[in-house]
Amino acid sequence: MDEFPTYPSGLRLTGRRVVMVGGGHVAQRRVPQLIAVGADVHVVSPEVTPAIEGMAGAGEVTWHRRGFEDADLDGTWYVIAATDDDAVNEQVSASAESRRIFCVRSDDATRATAWTPAVGRHDGVTVGVLSQREPRRSAAVRDEILESLREGTLAARHQRDRTPGVVLVGGGPGHPDLISVAGRKALMDADVVVADRLAPRELLGDLPADIELIDVAKLPRGRSALQEEINRVIVERALAGKQVVRFKGGDNFVFGRGYEEVIACREAGVPVTVIPGLTSPVAVPAVAGIPVTHRGVAHEFTVISGHLPPGHPESLTNWSAVAAQTGTVVLMMAVENAPAIAAALMAGGRPASTPVAVVCDGTMPGERTVLATLEELETALVENGVRPPAIIVVGEVVAVAHPTAFS
Repeated sequence: MDEFPTYPSGLRLTGRRVVMVGGGHVAQRRVPQLIAVGADVHVVSPEVTPAIEGMAGAGEVTWHRRGFEDADLDGTWYVIAATDDDAVNEQVSASAESRRIFCVRSDDATRATAWTPAVGRHDGVTVGVLSQREPRRSAAVRDEILESLREGTLAARHQRDRTPGVVLVGGGPGHPDLISVAGRKALMDADVVVADRLAPRELLGDLPADIELIDVAKLPRGRSALQEEINRVIVERALAGKQVVRFKGGDNFVFGRGYEEVIACREAGVPVTVIPGLTSPVAVPAVAGIPVTHRGVAHEFTVISGHLPPGHPESLTNWSAVAAQTGTVVLMMAVENAPAIAAALMAGGRPASTPVAVVCDGTMPGERTVLATLEELETALVENGVRPPAIIVVGEVVAVAHPTAFS
């Protein structure tokens, strides 16, 4: 039998006075949640953590820099006793009881009149879990429920928002776990998914059977024609009343053609929203253990598409200016033209000994990193059989990550 049965209820605290007695780490965890629901938060404590002091300085909470007084609860709707002094917590509890104010006790839940559940929110649903003073279990159950809601296994799809339109979803660098929660939810909510070859493939296998999957690779070919056909398909399906997800690898707006799709939707009067993805030129080096910036080493990084070599009439990159910089250069789609790019960087003043890392199949099971210098890059690519996709990182940050290789 439940020794301390509770009656769950959702509190609407917007604009209502809530008192937090104590300014330590318990308060630091709870106060942001109270701010998020619009409560008028008052913190009573001689000292507070720097985070709470910052909230007070920003006007998000009112800090009473002293010990607790019974009058602090006048006009209060809810109170949390979170000091490390049992006597003070007991005073707060007794004062709240006399005023018929629900009180949470951080030191002894058995002497409280309210418990704080493990709370999570998803798509307009608030989940609160209480498990008899076992906070880790409460948090674990909450997380399982939220994950089921996000993946669509807990709620029927017909219960979701069915507003027609297009959502551009960036899938991240490749590993299915690196898509955002919002991106995964959009996939599961879709009627139609239009995916390219760099979108995380495993996620497509998780789609409900009634979702129409359109493989971009099977659309009419030709670079311009293909993009025009993608635009036509997503607009056509949305105008037919469907929720359409345009699913790409990386981020739609970083060397993708996502904004062309935005323009096409807007011109057709189709609602379009964007869910960004982890962008590969930052995420892939990070997963491989290479920072694109580092204190005292690189204060900037430049991301360049290497699909055109230096000197190409359609190239928009000023390679001389890039070579004159001292920060990190991250190259995408550059395996074929890497030797020419390395030559241009050295001709522009980059030392031939500049460290280079080539991260192949970043975040995927076959991920590997090939190390070289600018001078050695062409030979290293051939000897290691490097093929796309790969991210090439040029700069001293590579030596930070691999000091023994460049000592």
